[in-house]
Amino acid sequence: MPKPLDPRLVRYARGVRNLLIGSVVVAAGTALLVIAQAFCLGDVVSRVFLGGATLSDVAPVLGILAVVVVARAVLGSLGESLAQRAATRTSAQLRAQLLAHVVRLGPVWLSGERRGQIATLATRGIDSIEPYVSRYLPQLMIAAVVPVTVGFAILTQDLLAAVIVGVTAPLIPVFMILIGRYTEAATAKQWSTLGVLSGHFLDVVSGLPTLKAFGRERAQSRRMADIDRQYRQATMGVLRVSFLSSLVLELLATLSVAVVAVAIGLRLVDGTIDLRTGLTVLILAPEVYLPIRAVGAQFHAAADGIDAAEQVFAVLDVVPAATGTGTEVPDGDVDIDDVSITYPGTDVVALAPTSLLLRRGLVTALVGPSGVGKSTLLAALQGFVAPTSGAVRVGGIDIATLAPDAWRARVAVVSQDPVLLGPTVADDVRLRRPDATDTEVDAALRAAGLDPASLPDGARTRVGDLASDVSAGQRRRVALARVMLAPAPLVLLDEPTAGLDDATEADVVATVRRLADAGSAVLVVAHRPSLVAGADDVVELVPAGVGA
Repeated sequence: MPKPLDPRLVRYARGVRNLLIGSVVVAAGTALLVIAQAFCLGDVVSRVFLGGATLSDVAPVLGILAVVVVARAVLGSLGESLAQRAATRTSAQLRAQLLAHVVRLGPVWLSGERRGQIATLATRGIDSIEPYVSRYLPQLMIAAVVPVTVGFAILTQDLLAAVIVGVTAPLIPVFMILIGRYTEAATAKQWSTLGVLSGHFLDVVSGLPTLKAFGRERAQSRRMADIDRQYRQATMGVLRVSFLSSLVLELLATLSVAVVAVAIGLRLVDGTIDLRTGLTVLILAPEVYLPIRAVGAQFHAAADGIDAAEQVFAVLDVVPAATGTGTEVPDGDVDIDDVSITYPGTDVVALAPTSLLLRRGLVTALVGPSGVGKSTLLAALQGFVAPTSGAVRVGGIDIATLAPDAWRARVAVVSQDPVLLGPTVADDVRLRRPDATDTEVDAALRAAGLDPASLPDGARTRVGDLASDVSAGQRRRVALARVMLAPAPLVLLDEPTAGLDDATEADVVATVRRLADAGSAVLVVAHRPSLVAGADDVVELVPAGVGA
């Protein structure tokens, strides 16, 4: 069963600390008000029915009772407001930390099905944590304080009722633990199925043109329907457990209060207990079970959030490949010294031992068959993959000792399929230099071989996932313009001319040369002969076990 309160939630979300403190205060106040209400009601009823007291006689007690009722309402509203603010703040903090950590882990870690899983976790998953924080945790604090305080008040009035409550009340948490173990497994299955569904859907959408070309789109549609059916069944299973467990907890609490009521009734008939005490205890008894029952109900309502929090913490606990702390990045050439890479958990060598020197002002072309480790080497140069052996050095300093942000600020990357964040082309070009003028942006675009006049709305043309008016080739040149506007000491280009026509390819080759002439060390993964011919040095990677 998940922990009632995971300490990592307090560590990663500062708002939870204030919520817990506030919840304890609210719980203590609620317990005292519940006791005061019970004593006031018991006193008024016994005096009116047995003593014949008039309204004026009990007016002071009724006034106190009214104040108590209003105070409970105010305290409850205050607790809900505090909980909701803490939940909103917690979800925002966890989402920001999750996304920032995923960026630190890099694209290699975020590959395959993880993309869909992280997308689901960062949206629906973290949203589901809000009920866990706003409802379950405050109720947990109330359940820890109110039953004990109210139970002690019952003990001061009636020993037998206190014994009955003391024996039966702990049974509810026991049943909650037993039910929670089953709920944990059902919820984990539900989230696992949703992650598979999200990842598969993302892969299908990205590969839809290929599937359509080979006539395989209907097979994937059936596969999606099958996963959707599994997710629906898992969700209904969680709901079934929730409803049945609520029935069990309600029945147990009802029977426990009934036993207390029967014991008080029999002794009232015998005259061994007075009406005032009996009424007070009878009013207090349900208040012992109510918070514990509410915890059980809120546990099921927040079960998704508990499991999502576990998954968020599992991602946050992953150690990035680069963990250095040095902030002073030396100038100089980049030396790749006998670097080999084997991904954790596998025995497959992703990059055979490789050595090369990337000199400032020169273009180095990296060639080799698919799967030989070209993209892996680029990831290692960015610090997203740690070498299994060897080292990457700049100015004689191992980049593993440098702070990742400090090192990556000196590296510019243009991937084979660059992502434009937008909202416009100009905004995307300015990512490395936000203060660049419109004239400088236009000049960078032209230097990358893209005339702003060829775009539908010039540099203000919309780009992004939801609205994009640029082609794949134009996206590459926008990404190159971003680098041209603020050249970095090390520029990494992954097949920048893939899918381009001859004229556009010539423009990109010229842009690569201008980057080197500006003083950058340029490493380009090249398959096209024009890129290889324009390089100052050509390095061919070979598979592991094959001689160079």
